[in-house]
Amino acid sequence: MIPVRSGLYIGTAADLAEAESLSESAISHVLTVDSQEPPPLGNRQTMFVRALDEPCTDLLSFLDECVQFVQEALSTASAVVLVNCHAGVSRSAAVVTAFIMKTDDLTFEEAYNKLQAVKPDVKINDEFLKQLKLYEVMGCKVDLTSADYKQYRLQKVIDKYPELQNLPRELFALDPMSLGKTDEILYRCRKCRRSVFRGSSILNHAPGTGPVAFTHKRMTQIRREDQTKCTSYFIEPVQWMEPALLGVLNGQLLCPKCRSKLGSFNWYGDQCSCGRWVTPAFQIHKNRVDEVKYLNISSVRNVSS
Repeated sequence: MIPVRSGLYIGTAADLAEAESLSESAISHVLTVDSQEPPPLGNRQTMFVRALDEPCTDLLSFLDECVQFVQEALSTASAVVLVNCHAGVSRSAAVVTAFIMKTDDLTFEEAYNKLQAVKPDVKINDEFLKQLKLYEVMGCKVDLTSADYKQYRLQKVIDKYPELQNLPRELFALDPMSLGKTDEILYRCRKCRRSVFRGSSILNHAPGTGPVAFTHKRMTQIRREDQTKCTSYFIEPVQWMEPALLGVLNGQLLCPKCRSKLGSFNWYGDQCSCGRWVTPAFQIHKNRVDEVKYLNISSVRNVSS
């Protein structure tokens, strides 16, 4: 076990087998992030997160719970916390780094350097590094409504469900038709006027480099100002899409009412007209839908009067 700061240690699975060492360090709380659940630890308060030290593992979604466990424990007088994984190098280091980021209001790099200063052998795997950087972007709090987080969850689906069967229901955004009256911006099929997705479902991306990304195509006739223009909305999957997506790698997205083509999807990604590669890609062509905004009539009347 290595002390990170007062009341907080980072360690390995082997440390849990040394009851005398745990007692000498006055360990009262144990957070284990490993593939196997640890043995009973007496009257100590414990938390277990089942996670492999592999690229497919979604550790990000558990960081809030892990950080909260450590924070609440350290808020108790005389509490001492041990965060451990099998080798004390990657998974436990990721959780401790997240804790330092949130508690000390530090960037990922600053927090990681701080941990490496006390335990030089820590080496968080590349996938967890990306997840911690996303955690930083979200303000050290997992934001389920964040476009970046939604995109991250979609990418993880391919790893967890390679055959694209039995996808979790929470993966799909609510069908706008199942909602009542809303002030949110809606997008309707231009042909039949059926609402197909909400403004909050759009997953914005940084513009690509335009024609540079399409060197295999002739684009000399395109105006300079249109070279990096996005001609499609990339969105999270919506409930009405589910039958078309299950078990299928790519295909067309058809309006659930009139069956006119709205766009296409590809779980392994597709390129936007701006040149940016988006993975996974659920794109609706902008010229196939209309944006609908609801006005508060009473407010308009008050202003005009």
